[in-house]
Amino acid sequence: MLRVRFAEQRGHENRGWLDSFHTFSFADYYDPEHMGFGPLRVINEDRVQPGKGFGTHGHSDMEIVSYVLHGELEHRDSTGRESVLRPGWVQRMSAGTGVKHSELNHSSEEPLHFLQIWILPEKEGLEPSYEEKRFTEDERRGRLRLIGSRDGRDGSVTIHQDVDLYAGLLADGDDVTHRLRPGRRAWVQVARGPVRVNGEHLDTGDGAAIEDETEVRIQSLSEAEVLLFDLP
Repeated sequence: MLRVRFAEQRGHENRGWLDSFHTFSFADYYDPEHMGFGPLRVINEDRVQPGKGFGTHGHSDMEIVSYVLHGELEHRDSTGRESVLRPGWVQRMSAGTGVKHSELNHSSEEPLHFLQIWILPEKEGLEPSYEEKRFTEDERRGRLRLIGSRDGRDGSVTIHQDVDLYAGLLADGDDVTHRLRPGRRAWVQVARGPVRVNGEHLDTGDGAAIEDETEVRIQSLSEAEVLLFDLP
């Protein structure tokens, strides 16, 4: 079974400096029919104007993954850590017992476009931690590259939940398949499209919940970028 969450159905917030689309309920956007999918709680597609961003704020008991599509994401936190993420870089932040951080557009000229993903951890009260890794275009081209997992295998970032997260850069005509083990489900988020997912047409910003299936087949109809979540 596949259910499509079309891009135009998402929640939307525009503050001028921030243009944000919410796949699931977030902040002032509330839809009881879309509170997440399994442990996947948030997928926000954010566009941030040059030199702007989210000031210092706190989180706790959440696995937060940032995936940059375009531009430069500057991260600072209360421990003194600073970094700048560019396309291909993935950051995992385990908020655990509590962290404070800021997320800014590092560039004074170019807009920032990124996905912020929240995943509920397996248990509360973890020690806060960060991890950043780069996955080249070659690693993601024409395939689904594991970028996040519970055990950090294959060089992926470690997510404290039974989730496998894949990213793919697909050319026109690429056809990739991901097998689902019994009892597993999947969410596909299209960062750039169009694609077909198990025969259904999805375009940029669309998502799909997939349950009671043995595989997820993604066929690219042009240049595309997708994320796939393999979930309990």
